[in-house]
Amino acid sequence: MNRDEIYEMLKGFLVELFEIPEERISLDAHLANDLDLDSIDAVDLVLKLQEFAGRKVSAEQFRSVRTVRDVIDQVHELLDQAS
Repeated sequence: MNRDEIYEMLKGFLVELFEIPEERISLDAHLANDLDLDSIDAVDLVLKLQEFAGRKVSAEQFRSVRTVRDVIDQVHELLDQAS
């Protein structure tokens, strides 16, 4: 799965789980400041990503995630490790 496909999937999760309008979601959107995700939302997102990737995601892996692009990078890395 390439980064564009991960981005589309992630946008779907953000719209579905958090009712964020798709037009607010961009690669540089900050999860907390731009998309209003709090720490509980972040946990929900990590759980959804774990389900998607079929791999456990450690809190350490997502500690530095701040933007949509950061999430895509982490998911891409997880999927690479799985293959």
